[in-house]
Amino acid sequence: MKISELGEFGLIGRIAGILGPAPADVVVGIGDDVAVLHVGGSEHLLATCDIQVEGVHFRQDATTPRQLGRKVAAINVSDIAAMGGTPRWALVSLALPDDTAVAFVDELYKGLEEQLRWAGAAVVGGNCSRASGEMMIDLCLLGSVQPDCMILRKGARVGDSVLVTGTLGDSRAGLELILAPLGEVSEAARRAVTERHLTPRPRLKEGQILGASGMVHAMADVSDGLMSDLGHICRAGNVGAEIWMERVPVSEACLEIAKGSGVDPLTWALAGGEDYELLFTVDSRHVASVADAVWRQTGITCTEVGRILSPEEGIRAVHPDGRCLDFTARAGGWDHFARGGNEKRGMKT
Repeated sequence: MKISELGEFGLIGRIAGILGPAPADVVVGIGDDVAVLHVGGSEHLLATCDIQVEGVHFRQDATTPRQLGRKVAAINVSDIAAMGGTPRWALVSLALPDDTAVAFVDELYKGLEEQLRWAGAAVVGGNCSRASGEMMIDLCLLGSVQPDCMILRKGARVGDSVLVTGTLGDSRAGLELILAPLGEVSEAARRAVTERHLTPRPRLKEGQILGASGMVHAMADVSDGLMSDLGHICRAGNVGAEIWMERVPVSEACLEIAKGSGVDPLTWALAGGEDYELLFTVDSRHVASVADAVWRQTGITCTEVGRILSPEEGIRAVHPDGRCLDFTARAGGWDHFARGGNEKRGMKT
């Protein structure tokens, strides 16, 4: 069997089976975006890592090294944010061709430092190696969280409202412009969506507010796409869900790019990925108070976009006229090894 036949999530499950039960000090192990470890004291240790591979996640002709450094840090910070935690320390491993310019590494680390400093974290070590082909940048981020503020993927309850911060689809719109520039697009819209794709801003403060509220039952960041990450929450909590398509928040910039591309913007909002907004569930009675707390402290909106259902009802997106798109079998998320590929011309989407 090849890993292309097994798929990324099948491979993860196979690895988990080989490793066996986690030690007692592992609060959350394989199965969430962040491992949670009990190390004594009043806080849990959070640990996450993410690798960026040239030609799969980025192209050097489409991003600057400083933008790349910021994004590598941001996507890891976003994982910590989705736990309600605080980033602390980062370890960076590089695999670089030996003809890589030193200036590239300088700028890469400037971007890393800028984004991590914004999040209250710092690079404290790492490793370097020569690559025979494409470069790879791997970042491991450690953080902390108070146990009573920690939010996991699991925990969604039937009847919960589903909310999302900010707007969705902007990153995919930015990717589309990078891959196939449109002529008739306003500079403001172009800048807005390309920045969302190249230098995403993780919702760190928002995640901490949601964690401290005590009212959020489950949460994930939108990295694979709204419906895919909703699928992660549903499988972890053994529930179903529906998304009301008319409520999904899409920016004016995304609408403009989608119109110029001849694409329904909801396609990007539902499945585009890499928006790094927060997707979470709360008791429907607390929607207004939770959204108001986030807005007052950050100026970021939280939109109610759906509800949690029983597992038998599956995962679906509902049009205003009642028509449904069934995502139950399609909400597995981005799969690096899926045969037939869900890659878009060499860049993760």
